[in-house]
Amino acid sequence: MADTFNYRIDHHGSLVRPPDLAATGTDQAVQDAVVLQRKLRSTVVTDGDFPREDFRSAVLDGVSGLRRTDETGPEGLVRWVAESLPRADGPLVAGWAARLSELTVIAPKVALPSPAYLAATTYQPGLGVSCARELGEALAEIIRAEIALLVSKGVRLIQLNNPLLLDADLGPLSYEDALAVDASAVRLDDRPEGVRIGVCPGWTAPAEADRARLERLYGEIPADRWSLPLLEGSEAELDLVRALPEDRDVCLGVVDATVPEPEDLDTVLTRIDAAGELKDLEDAALSPSRGFADVANRPSLTAEQQRRKLVLVETLARYVWGNEF
Repeated sequence: MADTFNYRIDHHGSLVRPPDLAATGTDQAVQDAVVLQRKLRSTVVTDGDFPREDFRSAVLDGVSGLRRTDETGPEGLVRWVAESLPRADGPLVAGWAARLSELTVIAPKVALPSPAYLAATTYQPGLGVSCARELGEALAEIIRAEIALLVSKGVRLIQLNNPLLLDADLGPLSYEDALAVDASAVRLDDRPEGVRIGVCPGWTAPAEADRARLERLYGEIPADRWSLPLLEGSEAELDLVRALPEDRDVCLGVVDATVPEPEDLDTVLTRIDAAGELKDLEDAALSPSRGFADVANRPSLTAEQQRRKLVLVETLARYVWGNEF
């Protein structure tokens, strides 16, 4: 799409929290994070998820009907359960997004957990919600309203994260229901010029891609932009790109946000070239594979290792597109 170049150098949103976050305060930490992103030539800027406990908190902290438990699930995420259909207590993250707009002219980006992901991971039979689909639909309504509010505040890039969409197991939610729920969240009747709504369907590719399943995924969720892993150049990773319709943007996760050592430049460029045989790179962007601290107290890298990875993404982008972005 014509304005993809505005967001060539991307990242998933969460950044390593500074060790003195409690002392300096979230406002100052976010300001410092904006400065860092500008210095690293990122074409998007986020609040690093600094105000939140983990990548789901943008929604979980702002709705009623869901209860935090003492259990810890995969990736160190505290489990939440839905005791009734959720209701928004007000705007979720629009205030922080507006703050980003005040701090820089770089496009603010906001990442939200998808409603299907939240429904699949918080639904528990017998707690007051009839089924996971009903829960997902209620969450989709809340998230769709937040997306509309974010767009009205000047946010031009919004990403929904559903790490389960590339997996076979969505727990209590069927694949069909998951697609319907997430599709509902990203449908906007009025979308200003330059707005991109994206989906990240998983941090890593499956061992083998199901082409029919992918065609349903891309066909039923009307997202403009898909953030896809490209860490190995495997056939399954390339299949994710191969199945993508021509009219969708792709953001390729080309550096591993969980491994300290920077990737070899030529090796990554070879992978990008392979993806370019399948998708016009004029409709593409580059990013790390996932967030650097999707759980606040469990960063995948140190701040310095994170910086090197982000520098590498910027360097790769300049090799691919020159300085034309």
